[in-house]
Amino acid sequence: MPRFAANLTMMYREHDFLDRFKAAADDGFHGVEYLFPYDYDAGALAARLADHGLVQALFNGPPGDWAKGERGLASLPGREDEFRRGIDTALGYAQTLGNDTIHVMAGLIGADDDRPQHRDVYLSNLAYAASQAAAHGKTIVIEPINPRDMPGYFLNRQHDAHAICREVGAPNLKVLFDLYHCQIVEGDLAVKLNTLIAGVGHVQIAGVPGRHEPDDGEVNYPYLLNLLDSLGYRGWVGCEYVPNGDTSAGLGWIREWLPKK
Repeated sequence: MPRFAANLTMMYREHDFLDRFKAAADDGFHGVEYLFPYDYDAGALAARLADHGLVQALFNGPPGDWAKGERGLASLPGREDEFRRGIDTALGYAQTLGNDTIHVMAGLIGADDDRPQHRDVYLSNLAYAASQAAAHGKTIVIEPINPRDMPGYFLNRQHDAHAICREVGAPNLKVLFDLYHCQIVEGDLAVKLNTLIAGVGHVQIAGVPGRHEPDDGEVNYPYLLNLLDSLGYRGWVGCEYVPNGDTSAGLGWIREWLPKK
């Protein structure tokens, strides 16, 4: 059975952020993820996890200036020192929160930017991040993101992400396979899961095209979740979607997968 993590950045928005942990646990989730923990004290977040019997599945490394539109630093020339400081910060939070996996965002690239230079910086930064993470028993994941939701994002396709991981060659560098993004950019989800699963370190889901509940849209998630089971995937499945309305009321799609505690 898949292990589901509620994405507390997108789900349970009817509650204040720190109250979303209880709401997710009350609905039967055993894990949570979110974009960033850095506005909160790590100990306070760990206490919420412990109070509600939850596991921290994933969060993102520092992305640069999110409010000004930055979406990661890993491929940005000239920002290497800031990226390395961010990895140190993320690993400190992960040590306290207990998650094994950190997502590192690549960043945005302009149409006239030197893509090979960005790629070289990306490879170097990922090698550094993986090395630092390995010393703490952590895994780094990179995620292809569709250009409709995030125009200019450096990494868009699954095979490119897996090729980068192979080139870096670190066993704790893997790919975050977000089926929502992959369906928009490439499709052919089942074949890609079958061929790429060995390099997948985390999975996320959402309905396509609206990024709402997984049963709202064109993707057959029951089939794909069963496929993940049959392929032996034992990682988390992050529910990174924006509910159509009240989060709890929209969880009918997951009831067969997520028994109450």
